[in-house]
Amino acid sequence: MNCAVDLHMHSCLSPCGDELMTPNNLSKMSVLKGLDLIALTDHNTARQLPATAKVCGELGLGLLPGMEITTREEVHLLAYFRTVEEALDFSDFLYPHLPPIPNRPDYFGHQWIMDEEDEIVEEEEKLLISAVDLSIDSLAKEIIGRGGLAIPAHINRGSNSILSALGFIPPFTKFSGLEIARSFPCPPDPSIGKYKHLHSSDAHRLEDILEREEFLPLAAPTPEAFFAYMLS
Repeated sequence: MNCAVDLHMHSCLSPCGDELMTPNNLSKMSVLKGLDLIALTDHNTARQLPATAKVCGELGLGLLPGMEITTREEVHLLAYFRTVEEALDFSDFLYPHLPPIPNRPDYFGHQWIMDEEDEIVEEEEKLLISAVDLSIDSLAKEIIGRGGLAIPAHINRGSNSILSALGFIPPFTKFSGLEIARSFPCPPDPSIGKYKHLHSSDAHRLEDILEREEFLPLAAPTPEAFFAYMLS
């Protein structure tokens, strides 16, 4: 079946995410827009996933657990996992590699962790948009070693992309695919063609979540079906 997807969005836990991007709001907006499978990919953390998974389960909406990591090279790398538990384990591994820089909510925005009722249960104090002290290659190996997928984000964007930071796709790093930003042309690099491509919204606001316009040929709107497609 063709599943309508949006596999890159941020909640209000990401400091750059709008405060209205709560677990309920982003999930229900995705249903209203006709999506079958979404991925929540907050910056350097998976701690909003448990509440979002509960909401998505009640709505019958597929959820792919993920996060967007800022590597040592300032490259954004998407990590996807089959289960929320696997994503949380990786999130716990990643947290000590973030520098101890406190968030400034007045400047960057709040970093709210919510429950399934959109009640704030905690505010993360460490700034989540900092770069971790791990390279993109070592992170890809760690993600893959844990059974996940490592996919460079918005490779054709002018900032925080692998092409803007490195100038090329490292040929020996086992990426599972590439995310191509919809609003920019794809670079004429022949190495890009050997990967599967994803096109997502990178939504930080509710109105930016995709309509029913990007499709993947998945057996079902589930993480397992997505992994089967990406690894085929």
